[in-house]
Formats: sequence, structure tokens, C-alpha cells
Amino acid sequence: MEFGYFTLSDNIYPEIKRTPEQFVLDIRAEAIHADKIGMYSAWIGEHHFDSLGVNSCPHMVLASIVPETRNIRLAPAVAVLPLHHPLRVAEEWATLDLLSGGRVDFAVGRGYDRREYVPFNAEYMDSLELLDEGCEIIKKAWESPGKWSHKGKFFEIPEMSITPRPVQKKVPFYMACFSRASMEIAGRRGLDIIFAPFAAALTFGDLGQAVTAYRDECAKFGTTPGKAMCSYFIHIGEGKDEEYGRERQMAYFNNCVLPAFHQEPGKTPPTMLYFLKIVDILKNMKKEDLGSKSILLGSPQKIIDTLKTVEAGGIEEVILYFNVGGKPHNLVKEQMNRFMEEIAPAFEGSHKKFRLQAAE
Repeated sequence: MEFGYFTLSDNIYPEIKRTPEQFVLDIRAEAIHADKIGMYSAWIGEHHFDSLGVNSCPHMVLASIVPETRNIRLAPAVAVLPLHHPLRVAEEWATLDLLSGGRVDFAVGRGYDRREYVPFNAEYMDSLELLDEGCEIIKKAWESPGKWSHKGKFFEIPEMSITPRPVQKKVPFYMACFSRASMEIAGRRGLDIIFAPFAAALTFGDLGQAVTAYRDECAKFGTTPGKAMCSYFIHIGEGKDEEYGRERQMAYFNNCVLPAFHQEPGKTPPTMLYFLKIVDILKNMKKEDLGSKSILLGSPQKIIDTLKTVEAGGIEEVILYFNVGGKPHNLVKEQMNRFMEEIAPAFEGSHKKFRLQAAE
């Protein structure tokens, strides 16, 4: 199992004095640190107008760390495809793949916050269809051997090709999956998949059942199942440290997630109505209710035990949300260090090779 760094750049807390600009720089430094301690990947979210997070350009932040890193994979978590023309997205991430020597992992989703759609004049009610067609265009742009064209519901593109082309013959391409609708796209288009444990538990039962459902979907369309991975909130510690982790997680749900999730059925795409159930759960959640379906919390051994179950369910990579809830930068780095020193060695992965090389 591989382990990566993950952030959505949440910074909306009454007590937080950190500016958005400072937090973006902290995220950049944390991604560089992730490479230095042997993490496999850095996944940086896209959010706009400080509606949930403060970082709007993950490709720019990741491009800036290319000269400072050696091995780490570079990925969006995720590119909110319906907000942009897919050709432009294809060009940006192909360029990053070139600059990084083929280190890009790519992931798309449609987001969930209508407030991000309105200023872009993007069609929120058509978000699923825009996502689907956008995936088709990006795959054509990256994988067609020569010139190509496209005529669909939303986009008509004359015969052309993009430059530069990605270094990788086939860029790893993930679908963020909260629902069966996005899983259907992943299965039909032969994409890899990334789950959020909380949503996977709500929709499929648990992560293992979500992976099984994904493989079944691929079989239905005759595509080969790809890599399955998931994100996880995390805080390592017991006693007062564990209590702090619970408090910061609840602050994130209450200050960031609940305002972003839609609560008006008439203004919500039918394929997103399950978010109303998530809202009800979060509104009634207490910090004592937090468990392994939403966060890795507690002692290193407790977290290892949970991750062993996740691994047995078919998850091959876990990306870890250390800086959730306004945690200070130095604490985030300490938590990252503890994970790689006390938890990651219990699993096989590229981190073991890194530790051997570092010891030589």
C-alpha cells in the first residue's frame, strides 16, 4: 500500500488568523516535505472563492515543487472538470507531466458546491454530463496517436492535437467517486477510482464493498478495473491529542463542509440528492461519533489495524488529510513524520525502498 499527502486547503475558521496566501505556501512546503520523508504522492484540491478551500490552482502549486522534489507523484484532488474547458485542463496537466518527467497522476470530479459554479457561469445542474464528456475529451487529447476531433452535447472541437503531449504513454486517470453515477462513468471509460470512506460507507456499505461494486461496473462494460484508492482524514495521538483531533475534525465539518453541501432539493442535480442525507448525518454528529468510516484517529497501532482492513478490501493507495481543521503547519509536519516512522513501515510500498536508500 502506498501513502500520499492530501489537502483541500480548508481555512474558514473564526479563530484562524492565517491568511489564504500563507496557507497556500504552507501547503507547498508540506508537499515538498512529503517527498523528503518518502511519501508516494501529493494530492492538492481545487477550490474557488474560499467557499471551502483557498487553493484554486493545484497545477501551479505542484509545478512549483517540481525542482524541489525527486520522486513524489503530483495530482489534483480533484480537477473540478465542469468548471473549465476540458481542452485547457488537458493542456495544463500534460505540461506538468512534461516538466515533472512523467510524475502526474490525474483525477477529476464535479465538486459539490454550487457557489463555485455560479461565478464561472458553469451549469451546475448539468455537472454529471459535463464531467462525462470532459473525460472523453481529455482522454482523446492525451491518448490519440494523431489528430482527433469531437462533437458532443456541450463541446464541438475541430480536428486538432494539443502540445505538449504528456510524457507518460497513459497518464493514470482517476474518477473521484461519491455516487453510483460517477462510478458508472469510471467503469464505462476504464478509469481508476478514488473513494472518500465516509461517502463509500453511505453509498456502498464500506470501502471493500465499494471496490467490489467498481469492479462489477467495469465487468458490465468490458473494461479492465484499474487502481482503487481512498482519502482519509487523520490525526495520530491518544488522550488529549486524540481529543484535539476530534475537535478539529468537527470544526471542519461544521465550518467548511456543511455550508458547501447543498440543502435545497430543487437546486440540486438528481444524481446529487444523496448529499441531503450526508447533511442530516453531519448536523447530528458529535465528536464522540467519529470513527474509522471518516477518520484515522488514535494510536499508531489503532491506525495500522484500520489500514490493514482497508488494504484487505482492495485499496492500493491512501492519501492522508493531515492539515484539516486549521492545524498549525509545524504540527502537520510532525504528524506526517510520525506516520512515516510509526505506521507506514507496517505496510509494503515504495516507502520501504526510500528508507533503505536513506540509511545507506
